[in-house]
Amino acid sequence: MNSAAGRAWVGARLGVLALLWGSTFLWIKLALAALAPVQVTFSRCALGAAVLLVLCLRARHRLPRGRTLWRHIVVAAFFCNALPFAMFSLGERSVSSGLAGVLNATTPLWSVLIGTAVGTERGLPPVRLAGLVLGFAGTVLIFAPWSQTGPVGWGALAILAAAASYAVGFAYMARHLVGRGIPTLSLSAAQLVAAAGLTALTLPAGGLVAVHLPAKALIAVTVLGIFATGITFHLTYRIIADEGATNAATVGYLLPVVSVVLGAIVLGEALNPRIVTGMVVVLVGVGMTRRHKRVPSPAAPEALSRSPLPQPE
Repeated sequence: MNSAAGRAWVGARLGVLALLWGSTFLWIKLALAALAPVQVTFSRCALGAAVLLVLCLRARHRLPRGRTLWRHIVVAAFFCNALPFAMFSLGERSVSSGLAGVLNATTPLWSVLIGTAVGTERGLPPVRLAGLVLGFAGTVLIFAPWSQTGPVGWGALAILAAAASYAVGFAYMARHLVGRGIPTLSLSAAQLVAAAGLTALTLPAGGLVAVHLPAKALIAVTVLGIFATGITFHLTYRIIADEGATNAATVGYLLPVVSVVLGAIVLGEALNPRIVTGMVVVLVGVGMTRRHKRVPSPAAPEALSRSPLPQPE
């Protein structure tokens, strides 16, 4: 495959991932019309795990083995799947799907903040520090604590908690799971199996009541589980493994756009200028935190000139 075709393929895969991942918030909102938050969370984990297990079977991949590895998978499943999925379902009871996507875009900001706190982000450059401050300033603008009509509440806080949980989960996955010679399909399937098990434990908290699923809600939860959870999660793993975390992270810039557009078109969600301004400020701040200084190597400047974007510090 030539370089132009390769770039086109990477771009297409990122575009599909952005559309699937960005539509998650729409499907959650539609599913919540008939299901409790815990039911939405369990359904998407179980359906996502089921479709990836079928793909593993077709590809003749086995699930990972070993107690230590499975302990890492369970921890990753909690922070990257079970907890944030639950927080999104809880949060979207009072927050629009478009705003949920915007608040989810703070994940890279939490990643930098957590990395600085634990020492993995050392010597934070002024541009990235300014981006961190600017990104959270945009979040404050969206919350509008000075305005009684602002979307301040437990719902928005739950979604911010989900974004922070994603940051912890992605860092844990990168350190303990990715790049260890295990097929990404096996890893993603195992992690969603673990997430389904964790969320099943929460079903007694309002998830065991009988439900009536109208066609719209049934379609929503099916698409949410199979495509927006199972396929999306596997694509994320593949992009991290094939192109690196930096290229995978670029999809985060598109999620708020997809969620806001779908929310406005499908659900008729309104956006005021303050929230739009806050969204732009958050995305600019996120972009600044992804800036990295490239240091040319005197031994191989030609190779560096052809290399992709640098990896996160």
